[in-house]
Amino acid sequence: MSKTSFWKAGHTPTLFASFFYFDLSFMVWVILGPLAVQISSDLQLSQAQKGLMVATPLLAGALLRIVMGVLVDHLKPKRAGIIGQVIVMGALLWAWQGVLDSYASMLTLGVLLGFAGAAFAVALPLASRWYPPEHQGTALGIAGAGNSGTAFAALLAPSLAIAFGWQNVFGLCLIPLGIAFIVYMTMAKDAPSSPPPKSMSEYLAVLKDKDAWWFMFFYSVTFGGFSGLASSLAIYFNNQYGLSPVTAGYFTAACVFAGSLVRPLGGRMADRMGGIKTLSIMYAIAAGALFVASIGMGSAMSAAVVFVIAMLALGTGNGAVFQLVPQRFRKEIGVMTGMVGMAGGIGGFYLASSLGLSRQITGSYQIGLIVFGMLAVIALLGLSSVKNRWRTTWGSALMTSAKV
Repeated sequence: MSKTSFWKAGHTPTLFASFFYFDLSFMVWVILGPLAVQISSDLQLSQAQKGLMVATPLLAGALLRIVMGVLVDHLKPKRAGIIGQVIVMGALLWAWQGVLDSYASMLTLGVLLGFAGAAFAVALPLASRWYPPEHQGTALGIAGAGNSGTAFAALLAPSLAIAFGWQNVFGLCLIPLGIAFIVYMTMAKDAPSSPPPKSMSEYLAVLKDKDAWWFMFFYSVTFGGFSGLASSLAIYFNNQYGLSPVTAGYFTAACVFAGSLVRPLGGRMADRMGGIKTLSIMYAIAAGALFVASIGMGSAMSAAVVFVIAMLALGTGNGAVFQLVPQRFRKEIGVMTGMVGMAGGIGGFYLASSLGLSRQITGSYQIGLIVFGMLAVIALLGLSSVKNRWRTTWGSALMTSAKV
């Protein structure tokens, strides 16, 4: 299919609004990671506490994606997105004007920021429902490229914290989020073919399908690796190589930009060569890069190169997973986006918290990186075990026009 046919196939204003909403929501979702060095210095946090602080929004966002997935199916995506954005802006207002002087208060903020991470369960169905099967990978890759917001957080937050104080950064975030809210209200539109709401028993019935669990595991590795590293690399570069918070933020932004910008490429590659083949290649590359990173590179620059490779693979894998999900669960895309997104957030929580714990207990990040690299290997083996069944059942040419 030509590029022109894709732009005529769906609703471009909604696709852009989904991307922009997703982008700025993700910027806020991981904001504690780039600010962690300054926050932990002021609050005297341990390595494990730093790891848990930056991981809390990931876990909260994971669990809240289920809630938002239900709201998407019952209220339609646009209205669910409005609710989520209002809650996030309220949380930022409290963070800006409230008292954040303890570890407990930062964990509370982390839970509230989870609503920003739950934007995933809104933005993807909002875009997906406008596009036919052969364009799902490209459409969801573009909408999902909103995770580039994590790079903006890493790039800008440390410098803003030095100039205005880290607590005022939360107030400054309200400006772009307000713009995104206006864009969303004026441009986003629910697709006319939205499926009817489902009962709770129907939601739970999805979990009886083993393919749902496979997709949840696959995404826990690709997106879990991406989000976990996005939240942790500023701390990593600061601790491992003694970089300043601002410089560590620049290195983190380079890694995160790599992973986020290739998500549309991952969807496009999956549309062209099949999601299974694309994902298999990406798991192998990600595992190799994580194993190399666990050795401990001699310089921050060489470490950044390895993490860029890992993030490229994980970001491409994110796009590939969501080329496959709508083919298998098109009628349940709302709840499956929530379920799969939840698993991705849990994977990110595990990686971010385990890196901090590994550093505190052993003085090194090696164990945390090795274990997650092993998860990528297990995902590759799991994908190999199901690919023949997928390609001869729901992924066959008789069932879908998309390449699986």
